[in-house]
Amino acid sequence: MSNILNISLSSVFVPPCFKATAISLRPAVSVVTYLDDHHTWETGSSVTVPAAQHQDNSTRSHKYTPLNFLPYTLYEQFQRFANFYFLLIVVMQCVPAIATIPWYITVFPLLIVLSVRALKDLVSDLGRRRSDKQINSRSCDLLTSGGFQTVQWKDVCVGDVLRIHKDQIIPADLLLLQSTEPHSLCYVETADIDGETNLKFRQALAATHAELTSDPADQSLSSFNGVAFCEEPNGNLYSFRGELRWRGETYRLDTEHILLRGTVLRNTDHAYGVTIYAGADTKIMKNFGKVIVKTTQVERILNRVILGIMLFVLLLDLLLAVGSGVFEHQVSSRLEVLSALGGDASASYRGFLSFWGYVILMSPAIPMSLYISLEVMKVFQCFFINWDLKMYHADSDKPAHARNTSLNEELGQVGHLLSDKTGTLTQNCLIFRQCCIAGDIYGQTGLLSVPNPLDLSWNRFSCGGLQFYDQRLVDRLVKQRCPLGREFFAALALCHTVMTEWKEGAPHYQAASPDEEALVGAARDLGWVFLSRTRDSLTLSELDHTRQYQLLTLIDFTSQRRRMSVLVKEPGGELKLYCKGADIVILERLQKDCPHRESCQRALERDPFSALQLFSQGCLRTLCVAVRSVTEAQWAVWRQVLDQCQTETSQREARLEELHARMERDLTLLGVTAIEDRLQDGVPETISTLRQAGIKVWVLTGDKTETAVNVGYACRLMDPDTSLLQGDELRQLLQSPDPDVKILQKKKSEMWCTDGCLPRDGTTIVINGLELAELIDEPELGARFVTLANRCQSVLCCRVTPGQKAAVVQLVRRHTPSVTLAIGDGANDVNMIKTAHVGVGLYGVEGSQAVQNADFALAQFRFLGRLLLVHGHWSNLRICLFLRYFLYKTTAFAFVNVWYSFFSGFSAQRLYESWFISLYTVMYTSMPVQCLALFEQDVSAEGCMCWPEVYKKGQRLEFFSPRALTTTLLYSLYSSLVLCLLPLGVFQYLTLDFQTLAVTMGTSAVFMTTAEVIEGGPVRSKNDPVLTKMNGTPFRRGTVQRRSSYAVSQGKGFGRLITSGAGLRTAAPQQQTPHPAATDSHTAQHLPGNAQGESAEAL
Repeated sequence: MSNILNISLSSVFVPPCFKATAISLRPAVSVVTYLDDHHTWETGSSVTVPAAQHQDNSTRSHKYTPLNFLPYTLYEQFQRFANFYFLLIVVMQCVPAIATIPWYITVFPLLIVLSVRALKDLVSDLGRRRSDKQINSRSCDLLTSGGFQTVQWKDVCVGDVLRIHKDQIIPADLLLLQSTEPHSLCYVETADIDGETNLKFRQALAATHAELTSDPADQSLSSFNGVAFCEEPNGNLYSFRGELRWRGETYRLDTEHILLRGTVLRNTDHAYGVTIYAGADTKIMKNFGKVIVKTTQVERILNRVILGIMLFVLLLDLLLAVGSGVFEHQVSSRLEVLSALGGDASASYRGFLSFWGYVILMSPAIPMSLYISLEVMKVFQCFFINWDLKMYHADSDKPAHARNTSLNEELGQVGHLLSDKTGTLTQNCLIFRQCCIAGDIYGQTGLLSVPNPLDLSWNRFSCGGLQFYDQRLVDRLVKQRCPLGREFFAALALCHTVMTEWKEGAPHYQAASPDEEALVGAARDLGWVFLSRTRDSLTLSELDHTRQYQLLTLIDFTSQRRRMSVLVKEPGGELKLYCKGADIVILERLQKDCPHRESCQRALERDPFSALQLFSQGCLRTLCVAVRSVTEAQWAVWRQVLDQCQTETSQREARLEELHARMERDLTLLGVTAIEDRLQDGVPETISTLRQAGIKVWVLTGDKTETAVNVGYACRLMDPDTSLLQGDELRQLLQSPDPDVKILQKKKSEMWCTDGCLPRDGTTIVINGLELAELIDEPELGARFVTLANRCQSVLCCRVTPGQKAAVVQLVRRHTPSVTLAIGDGANDVNMIKTAHVGVGLYGVEGSQAVQNADFALAQFRFLGRLLLVHGHWSNLRICLFLRYFLYKTTAFAFVNVWYSFFSGFSAQRLYESWFISLYTVMYTSMPVQCLALFEQDVSAEGCMCWPEVYKKGQRLEFFSPRALTTTLLYSLYSSLVLCLLPLGVFQYLTLDFQTLAVTMGTSAVFMTTAEVIEGGPVRSKNDPVLTKMNGTPFRRGTVQRRSSYAVSQGKGFGRLITSGAGLRTAAPQQQTPHPAATDSHTAQHLPGNAQGESAEAL
């Protein structure tokens, strides 16, 4: 299919960026036409090519076959510089003149390293192959000349007509022809594609529904002979352009007519479709791009260190080679025996050979098995995270899951935490609490006791559980005393994308978001019941009276629009456009003489007596609901523009947006909804603990500023006396000519100036999406903002889009050296999660998209504290000590040859026995350092949670700092000097052979490195001031006066005690009560034996 046929066609349909594919819809036969980018479609202009040239429907995620496994894996592994370096060493060892070590001595450990990595890759690939086989062997119904027959997914081809059953996964991208539902409507669940759990409807063309709906369906479908023209396969899940030509007519196709592979058919007995894309051409497969490979800060430093060691070793080899040449010229020429051994070779030639001999001899200084050992250790550390019972959520049966096995130590170095709010800090289980209609506020919040529930016995559709307590509203609605209220709830029941599923005689709703489900559910309980929808109609029960509205158009919600609208025709013939959205968007589209415009604007401007200010103080999420009456003439004009936009190839989106803006104006405000989204358990304690650990917490949300600020106070993102920096004051500071902005604390007020005052940490920056857009566009302004934010307590970004969330993460990464961690629970957080150094996804009610794209998955936000402070700190400590010990043992072992060269005449003679060189790293000294990487603890789990200041050591890279690495390498040089000179001094006057000396030195090297692991030394200092003070201070937590549970658990003054002391490892005092964020009362109630509470590594 690589050849594109140039066919002269006349009509224009596809934009120039797409190529076109035409498919004949005959059962099991496909006809394809490829068009040049500058050509378009015309009836009859087609060229037939073999159907076999289409992509088949097989899934092939595995990359190895029995034939290519060995060459492919060797090619991949020798792309690593260390492996390629040792391959060159093996080649040089095959040259007798320079082979100071037999070739098999290096081949043996190299084969072990290559084999372990190849085995790891093979096991992973076999898992993918098993998954492919499982998917390819799924069954589906295929239309053949004998009717529908069951085949496997891999046997489906483009052009095949398939029958999909209820709750069956769709095997390929299909053009829907008809279904068993009225009007050939069907419902699909797209959770596996976009993470959204709501049902979406798809509908066949009216022409195919009318002609192909028959019993049995296979007879009418077998006679179908239309031709579908489709765009070139691409990965855009939310758009499709094509057309169907059948019986001389042309029908436009879009996403409403397409069933995508991976979606699940729901609430529909059968659906029939023709395959238009199969296998790798399907949209979901086109989205399986390359995985972003994240490397840690420690790995980047390690690569530079190894490169430095290699250059240093080559420099030593060169100096030793010069010494060899000088020795041959000055000494060997005067001694008859040495002259005879040297032969006729010149001193320079002998020095040249010695150089390559020393390159081979010093090769053990380069840690061959370091990378593979590091990968294995990280995998085991991930198991510890997965097995930690204290991060298991019993209610949802979700444990912690480390999806990326290469970022463990990054968890212990996080400096900036960027978090979503809705569903991450809050439960995302929304409750309709209050509303404001015609200036009157209904409902109560912040109740100490639950009042009497509403009397809804008259409503047969009420499901109960409505936590809205104001009988006044119900009485006014039932007695028809509130016309605006009736239209308000009619708007809630009409303006949405909710799907209905009937169970036991009652409607159950599948919504795109918890907000819609809460609003439609509240309208149902109060009498406005959404019953069903088709492509052209909506059916409601209004106070037990059934009414059907004709659906004219639906303008869906997007993160850029932040609103949605629906235009309906009432049973009485009147046309109305209902719109709901963010208050800042709706208020600017109200008509000038709107009765409630001023009251709402005062509410949004923090009027303490306004309704919306009360909503914000209660941390309630608000939406404005408005309506507009539309004339038939206006709708005729709009419809004409809509039809024109459907056939345009350029500026289509811009024209549609312009039309939508024209439709959604001159609105009349009906009211405001207030929905409560409660904080998750343990969120305030976790954020407070993370702040004590030195982590800057930024919250990014799409909510309004007032609601976000109140949530910030509730979750302890800000202290009660924290002042807010926002608006013009923030803009003036960022535009100040002096780049060194300081904060001056004076009494109880915050004063900002540009003098040399010391910064204080009592201010929070509050910024909205429009202001963020300016910072992102101007790099200098963005750098000043990040510098200012680092001196503040926290940052709160409001009214931000998903794209801006990722841009904020990129802004922090660009202007700070700290490690960033992004956490979210929805599909709108995916970009942010993938952009950060470490991405954490929460199992939420918005689907699994965040978890699927995250490096680590958690069930609750409170588990993030244990993930970072315990597992992150331990992993960072263990990995850094492991790497330093590995470098120590290899360099100390190899540099013995340098000192011995002064006694061997720089002859590149090896000191150790051949096999000992091979087995030293992979056998004799492997287990101690691996145990260190798995089980080392400087502080217990309770201690990490109770003393979060310990976490700052990882942020400062104290475990792998240049000073620590320099100390390690210098100590290895000193150890190699002792290993060489001490045995030589002891054996100098003894009648022992060279073999005894070599064995003695080798055994000493093994014992010395093992003792370093057990007892410690300069590689692992015991004089840690923080830990010594923690270990030696007889401190009793808590005071007689009880302030709050958090204050008592922390105890006054202890943070300063930790940061100013000295010490080593310790556990928390026995009388110590763990920090609230470290405990999970839910887990303790559901899991037996949870009292141990530690991860498997603490046993």
